[in-house]
Amino acid sequence: MQIETGTSLKPYNSFGLPAVAQRLVRITSDADVRHLVDHPDLGRGPHFILGGGSNIVLTRDLPATVLKVEVMGKRLVSEDASAWIVEAGAGENWHELVMWTLAQGWPGLENLALIPGSVGAAPVQNIGAYGLELKDRFESLDAVDLCTGRSVTLGPSVCAFAYRDSVFKHDLAGRSLITRVRFRLPKPWAPVLGYLELERKVAETGITQPGAQLIADWVIAIRRAKLPDPQVIGNAGSFFKNPVVTPEQCRDIIDRDPAVVHYPMPDGNVKLAAGWLIDACGWKGKSVGGASVYERQALVLVNRGGATGSEVLTLARAIQESVYGRFGIRLEPEPVIV
Repeated sequence: MQIETGTSLKPYNSFGLPAVAQRLVRITSDADVRHLVDHPDLGRGPHFILGGGSNIVLTRDLPATVLKVEVMGKRLVSEDASAWIVEAGAGENWHELVMWTLAQGWPGLENLALIPGSVGAAPVQNIGAYGLELKDRFESLDAVDLCTGRSVTLGPSVCAFAYRDSVFKHDLAGRSLITRVRFRLPKPWAPVLGYLELERKVAETGITQPGAQLIADWVIAIRRAKLPDPQVIGNAGSFFKNPVVTPEQCRDIIDRDPAVVHYPMPDGNVKLAAGWLIDACGWKGKSVGGASVYERQALVLVNRGGATGSEVLTLARAIQESVYGRFGIRLEPEPVIV
């Protein structure tokens, strides 16, 4: 267990926002968490769990003890006629895990390629893209209770996955530190292509049965075409969740704005494209200080250089008020605001 004081968090958040951790503890194993719990000062908390830093907006310095999750390792746990079970440490890079599984001949995660962040953060957010969510490939995870130091294994029902949500944002927020995640990659594999942009790729190429690696390549190309690289322009990916409305609400919006981008959902509700709503309100390219709306995708807020967390938050709130004023829809941020 490595303990640091006065550590800058700017390198550890993809937005590149300035903030300092009063104390930072690097966690590389379950044993490190147990040592932390037993520590006379650090064990009492409060604790802030930091994974890949791709889904947070830091608006201030952190007096809490920051737990930087760096548990590594990837392996095939088991294989039978129905699935491969693959395990990865919470500190592993998510995209690198996706590409590694494909290289091993274990398809199933390809639609989630190039999502920034760490493996341990993926179930917290129930990450999803291009017709697939983490819950669709989830087997179980290991976590350590930050109060007792006890290790537990949690299955899908306990994790309570929902759209960009899980129990780790609610009852277990700040109480459980995820150390390893296991995925069920089904056999036989079948491509997931029921998403508009992937359907366009099929139509453009004429390839109706693409392999997993080709789907990953398509997803990577689509994401790179519209989303900025955090290594080049600081950002946290999609800043707002796509709002879900009733069919009646959707029809009301269509009556006023027939071009609104929307997707019917299995439960009968309708998902609206938040990026379209923001763009329709004229926000693309606008700025508050060093924080801007990305000119190629209105769903993404970026750090053009020197942005502070308060500037990002001010811009986000202005967008929320604008969209609510025009459409009566309250957008909800995806990143955790700290």
